[in-house]
Formats: sequence, structure tokens, C-alpha cells
Amino acid sequence: MTTAFVLGGGGVLGAAEVGMLRALIERGIKPDVVVGTSIGAVNGAAIAADPSENAIQQLAAVWSSPSTKEIYGDSYARQLRRFASRTHLHSPAPLRRILNRTLGEEALIEDLPVPFQCCAASIERAAEHWFTEGPLVQAVLASSAVPGLLPPVPIDGEHFIDGGVVNSIPVGRAVELGATTVWVLQVGRVDRPLQPPKKHLDVAQVAFEIARRHRFAREMAALPAGVRAHVLPTGGGSPKDDSPLSYRNLSAARTRIERAYRASSAYLDGL
Repeated sequence: MTTAFVLGGGGVLGAAEVGMLRALIERGIKPDVVVGTSIGAVNGAAIAADPSENAIQQLAAVWSSPSTKEIYGDSYARQLRRFASRTHLHSPAPLRRILNRTLGEEALIEDLPVPFQCCAASIERAAEHWFTEGPLVQAVLASSAVPGLLPPVPIDGEHFIDGGVVNSIPVGRAVELGATTVWVLQVGRVDRPLQPPKKHLDVAQVAFEIARRHRFAREMAALPAGVRAHVLPTGGGSPKDDSPLSYRNLSAARTRIERAYRASSAYLDGL
């Protein structure tokens, strides 16, 4: 049997995945392979590097660190100046510094104790791309480069943006890699009903949600015989979580971690 952890995208809501990871690791459930997208690539790389409670504690500390708030912490004036002359609002430097400290500046994907892959979208090929080897931090940065917020990441002549554009919760990839038990760590958005957009800011978000949910639902429905997938619960959320302006609000990170831990623990204990 092969156990896969699948960690989906979702920005600040990704704190919930730390609680889910804690519940899994405490019960001795460890991955044979980890696949992740966007914030799921960040959390997933950390657990692939060290599938232990120590890594969970480190991730929880990162999520509550003041330095994490710097990722989207630019002043509105600075964001507007950058947006006027570039394609993004924020510098990638704060995220790179955090990843260097957490994962190791020289870390290579192929050297991780647990096989790890993360997804990004290639601009030039208009295609899904999976990083399976090479510099870990660069790959995770590419997977997390949210369009409009962070710049595309250049690697070997191509430019990559957030993998959520093409494969936000990559269950199918885990199946392709031979997983027979799949633990799905998602941030809760797929649980909430979509409403027609009411403002301009809502339009792109609703369109993106349709795309990500459609693929996830399709891949879950197409699971082959002999593969079992568990979608871990977040423990609830708020409509405010989905606001287009909530992406920089990390104030609820600890609450999301603890809430998902309790809900996922109850789910696991009930199996």
C-alpha cells in the first residue's frame, strides 16, 4: 500500500493544513509520497523534509511569525507604485527568505526523505508542470506565485505561476504515482456553496473557484478501484474567508490550525 498526502492551495486558509498534518502524524500516519500546490507546496515540502511532530511545530511557528506577515505586508502606496509599473503587487523576497530558513536554501527535491512533487503553471507552454527534482525553494516559489500578487518565477527559460491555476488539489497526480490511500488536505472552499458575483472583485474569484472545484470533483469521481481517498475536514470557516481582500490577513492562523486539528482528529478517530 502507498500512502499519499495531497495538499491543496488556498492562501492564508492553508494554515488549516498544519492542523490536519498534526492529527495525521500524531496517529502514526505518515506519507510515502507528498504532492502539493501553492500553499500546499509550502506545507507539503516541510512535511516531506521531516515527517514528524517537530516539522508540525516548526510550521505552526512559521504561520504565527511576524516575518510571515511581511509576505503581503507592503503598504498600499508601495503596492500601487509596483502595480503601476509591473505585473504584481508584492515582492517575492519575504517568501523566499522564509522558505530558505524553513526548507534550506540549498535543498534539492530529490534529496528529501519523502518523495515530493509540486505543481506550477507554465506560461510559455500554457500547461501544468510538476517539479520532481532540482532546487526545492525555487520550485515551491513557482508553485506559490499567485498571479497579480507575486511575479512569475523564471526557471530554465520558462516562467511559472501558481499551480492552483491548473491543478489546485492534485488528487489525480497522487493516483498516477501509485497511491492507494490518499489523504486530502484542503482548505475548506470546496465545502461552501458558490454565489453569483456581485462585485467586480468577485468575478475572477468565482471563475477560479469553478475551475478548481470542477477538476477536484472530476478526479475524486474517477478514483480507480482499490484507491481510497479521505478528505479531511477544516472544522468550519467564515464567508469572510473567501473575500478577495482577505489574502493578507493572517490573524486567524492559530484558530484555523487548532480548529482543523480538532475536526481531523475526530474524523480519524472515527474511522
